[in-house]
Amino acid sequence: MTEYNPYEEMLSTLDLAASKLNLEESDYNFLRYPERELKVSCPVRMDDGTIKVFEGYRVQHCSVRGPCKGGIRFHHDVNMDEVKALAAWMSLKCAVVNIPYGGGKGGIQVDPTQLSLNEIRNLTRRYTAGILPLIGPEKDIPAPDVNTNAQVMGWIMDTYSMFMGYSVPGVVTGKPLDIGGSLGRPEATGRGVMLTGREVLKKLDRSYPGTKVAIQGYGNVGRVAATLMYEEGCKITAIGDVSCSLYCEDGFDIEDVNAYWESNKGLLKGYQAQGVQEITGFELLTADVDLLVPAALENTITTDVAKALKATVIVEGANGPTTSEADKILAERGIMVVPDILANAGGVIVSYFEWVQNIQSLMWDINEVNKNLERILLRAFDEVWEARTTYDCRFRTAAYIVAMKRLVEAHNIRGVFP
Repeated sequence: MTEYNPYEEMLSTLDLAASKLNLEESDYNFLRYPERELKVSCPVRMDDGTIKVFEGYRVQHCSVRGPCKGGIRFHHDVNMDEVKALAAWMSLKCAVVNIPYGGGKGGIQVDPTQLSLNEIRNLTRRYTAGILPLIGPEKDIPAPDVNTNAQVMGWIMDTYSMFMGYSVPGVVTGKPLDIGGSLGRPEATGRGVMLTGREVLKKLDRSYPGTKVAIQGYGNVGRVAATLMYEEGCKITAIGDVSCSLYCEDGFDIEDVNAYWESNKGLLKGYQAQGVQEITGFELLTADVDLLVPAALENTITTDVAKALKATVIVEGANGPTTSEADKILAERGIMVVPDILANAGGVIVSYFEWVQNIQSLMWDINEVNKNLERILLRAFDEVWEARTTYDCRFRTAAYIVAMKRLVEAHNIRGVFP
């Protein structure tokens, strides 16, 4: 069995989109190679006095349209190929929604559940010092990702500011409000998933009320998407996270689930209610629902899942959850897939708003944030839908086409240095 390589997955879709646009390889080969790849070692003094070294990464994929932008994840499976792929997807994501950023991504190979809060803070600060030459408000702006949050961004901002000698809130986004964060940022990715799901159902002459939904991954993205879809009248019948997967034929009371989640250290394990039963992760992904939201990690919708999947619409809350082989099977089966670079772009859009607010020393109210998020995301959705029709291709290929057009045009305008 061939080992899954997320960067190769990205390249295969890139090449397909390029063929639809009749691009020569020399027109877009700059997108096949990240501009910079940095690997750092992060020695940390643990609480027991020992020194442990962790490996960290930061990749800048393409800055042709602006400073690089992308999250930092703490996960035991983080590696350079994964970070490269995520950085490339960020370049495409920023281009498809037409905000002036390039793509970047970072990560540390660590299981944060095995570290104390003090150890995570020390690791974050040492990693920040390691990637310091690459980051900055005009160069590369990190944000939260898997297993990182507003507090981690606060530590990064403080570490960077200490080196600069003055406060630099614009070095990261997804910060706490008290140090320059934006209203609506924690909910932005999940809100974007809800909005794109609503729009694709509209295009299919369907509506949210009564739609049966499965949510794989009940972290920040999945939980917010579930909550907002529930408020729109959806019936959330399957949910799952790293601790367990659950099914309820009559639909979950999401408010009750969220109350339990908050009191149970952000885990679903142990949740009980009438009609709720524990299922496997495979059963969640292939549950008898109308709409599936994979909102966990890459490579979750495999060929086996794609063949057994019952949902007619997939909205990708995670980055790269569908392999290219599975994508082909889904297309053959007529299953509509709203791709990650469009579906989960709400987070980077509101990160852009946060960065703008930091630069201008202003704070927008929540209505302004959400109104502008919806305006930008729905405009991008319509552009991708139109490209899908024009080029007679899958939704994912259409999103890549829209993004590649902007990236290639910007590259042509700027030219090749020297």
